[in-house]
Amino acid sequence: MTKTLNVALIGGGFMGKAHALAYAAMPMFFWPAPAIPHRKVVVDLTEEAAQEARDRFGFEEASSDWKAIVNRPDIDIVDICTPNNSHAEIAIEALKAGKHVICEKPLAGTLAESVAMAKAARASNATTMVAFNYRRTPAVALAKKFIDEGKIGDITNFRGTYLQDWSADPNGPLSWRFQKKIAGSGAIGDIGTHVVDMAHYLVGPIDTVQAITSTYVKTRPMQQGGVDKLGASDKSADAERAEVDVDDEVMSMVRFKSGAVGSIEASRNAWGRNNFITLEIHGTKGSILFNYERRDELQVMFADDPVNSRGFRTIYTGPAHPYGEGLWPIPALGIGYGETKIIECYDFCKAIMNGSQPSPNFEEALLIEKVADALIRSGETSAWEKV
Repeated sequence: MTKTLNVALIGGGFMGKAHALAYAAMPMFFWPAPAIPHRKVVVDLTEEAAQEARDRFGFEEASSDWKAIVNRPDIDIVDICTPNNSHAEIAIEALKAGKHVICEKPLAGTLAESVAMAKAARASNATTMVAFNYRRTPAVALAKKFIDEGKIGDITNFRGTYLQDWSADPNGPLSWRFQKKIAGSGAIGDIGTHVVDMAHYLVGPIDTVQAITSTYVKTRPMQQGGVDKLGASDKSADAERAEVDVDDEVMSMVRFKSGAVGSIEASRNAWGRNNFITLEIHGTKGSILFNYERRDELQVMFADDPVNSRGFRTIYTGPAHPYGEGLWPIPALGIGYGETKIIECYDFCKAIMNGSQPSPNFEEALLIEKVADALIRSGETSAWEKV
């Protein structure tokens, strides 16, 4: 009989919705499922908000007391979908209570908090995971397979971008993502860490960075109401404004421990870019290109192709590729954000049942936070900074 894992979801916002969808859908896609996630209880700031999330996301119970919930003996998984400054406190409490923990990215708002979370994970027998879901796009997993098989030889260069425009409007509200005391950093932690994660996944650890960081919008209107809606919020040009004290953009050269070099760019102020995550990887025997806005596609060029047919070709991911057995029956039928979260849930539950650690776990995510910290330092010093 398939084991049931009771889930406590902490945070009922946009990301909570994505995780709730994954818990409901994962067994439909990957059957027999490694375990059945049961949406036991959802926690939000108020009882009213929690009850609304319970009804909307299909949970059995609602609560506004996360400490009581994570210490309940009937809870198996604690899922943290809250702002960055609360990740450490919730995760450490849950790990001490013996719970498996999945936490939204970045691991925490500060490097010190990230270190404490990794230490707590090492001291427990729990499975931990950080939700860098973009690496679970089948085309990215296929790129990893080609790299591991030596199809492009030794990697020499990596270029990664994550460009958005939801914060380009200066009258967009002062989300917590623009406040250092809550977020820790801006584009670096919010979206740049996704690029760092995929760089680590596909190429290996980053060793040193030299970064330029910029803040283009210095003040923003105070947000009205308690719901954070990102760029979808109503613009409020006449509201009282407050300081933005995090980065809007980071551009960095990077050196990998393997000897490869590359660049990372992340911006939330790039008009016309919605969720523009791109990877370009060059090796001694070929190259790989990926654009998340065309996420069913992977472009490859192998140097051992016949001379008269060399050039990039497009592979449309489907049943023959990573995770394809659980998704859709023909290539290019469509992979979305929801599928990456479903795959993430599958890998997390599988690791719990195997008694193993998925990737990235808290220890691996700590390495990502060390890169983010180096990017912040380099943005201040303009010097090469060691990770």
